[in-house]
Amino acid sequence: MGLFDQLTGVRQSTSTCFNPAEAFAAIALIAIASDGHFSEEEIDLINISLRRMQLFKSYPTDVLRRMYDKLFGILRRDGAAVLLNLAKSSLPVELREPAFAIATDLILADSTVTPEEEAFLNDLCIALEINQAIALKIIEVMLIKNRG
Repeated sequence: MGLFDQLTGVRQSTSTCFNPAEAFAAIALIAIASDGHFSEEEIDLINISLRRMQLFKSYPTDVLRRMYDKLFGILRRDGAAVLLNLAKSSLPVELREPAFAIATDLILADSTVTPEEEAFLNDLCIALEINQAIALKIIEVMLIKNRG
């Protein structure tokens, strides 16, 4: 039990509900952070990937930046598992496969897959209840896309 817990008796927890765009972006952020670090180039890659989607067309840069700050805060404070659970509970079913595809694409963009990234994709597939055959097709297509 931590010092704060001794004073209050309860640890504060994150009780946040995301809109669909925040949930989608959270999964993308967890994907790039799954290898233990992330760079400004990876944030740029997320921006490029998300801005191509209808879901993010109306999001100005400053709104995206505030959203990332919120999501990174939760990631740092509560960890990837909490952020993923929040995202999963807020992500509409029809966006689960696209979220898995974007996460896969972001992970494969540097042409290497660390064991941590592979574990994340496995966990994401299960968490989002993606059919394994579809997940394999998505991974196959993203491998082809990121070959060149």
